Amino acid sequence: MNFAEHLMTLRKQRGWSQEELGNQIGVTRQTVSKWEMGQSTPELEKLVELSRLFGMSIDRLVGVEEAEERRDPWEVAENPARVCAWGPLYEYISPVKVFGLPLVHIHLGYGPRLAKGIVAIGNCAMGVVAIGGYSLGLLSFGGVSLGLLLALGGVGLGLFSLGGLAVGGFAVGGCAVGQWLAIGGGAFSNYLAIGGSAWSGGLAIGGSAYGHVAIGSQAAKGMYTFVRDGGGTMSGADIWTVIKQEFPRMWDWVRTVIRWVLG
Repeated sequence: MNFAEHLMTLRKQRGWSQEELGNQIGVTRQTVSKWEMGQSTPELEKLVELSRLFGMSIDRLVGVEEAEERRDPWEVAENPARVCAWGPLYEYISPVKVFGLPLVHIHLGYGPRLAKGIVAIGNCAMGVVAIGGYSLGLLSFGGVSLGLLLALGGVGLGLFSLGGLAVGGFAVGGCAVGQWLAIGGGAFSNYLAIGGSAWSGGLAIGGSAYGHVAIGSQAAKGMYTFVRDGGGTMSGADIWTVIKQEFPRMWDWVRTVIRWVLG
């Protein structure tokens, strides 16, 4: 394999565009394109940077040395950590692919390093399981996390969401916004909200509660309201009678949560 073909193969294995490769070694996309088409070759300085970036000797990069035997598909390449023009970089791309994506892609370093794979770990990560500062996936964990099923992060958005700010079908966080259930310091939900301050179109439980059925230790406002008095009991009609009347299809586990909250 000549240099032009080898360079194109190495770039595509890492999921980089010509522009992304050029940015890492300080050249334009057009320059990378000319190298890959065999219209020009890099000067020595750029060859050195490319060899460091791809973790191989210059001789092997330009095709003087034959590629070593293929490793076992589950084997991690030796010394995957390397140095590129933008600082320390660690990257591992699994040779095993599923639906065109690497089984595992780890991409860490300075700048917006994007990892894309079934399992993706990076400064920015996209995958079925995504872990990163910014993450997007079926299961997502990160500072800012978007998960179709589960999101866990400082800011989390997902069907099940946990975070300082959590938004989802079921949300738990400092500030929680949930379609069915929200638990947090400030909780907002269409069905059940539990928090220091709780707002709900259905049942709200908290220090201050606002909802169709509102249960508050200090204040409550709604169609049915219950406020804890000085003796530690609730005033008004029996709470559970009203809850069963207004929410006849409530899930058993939700009833268990409510009983736990109310003590």
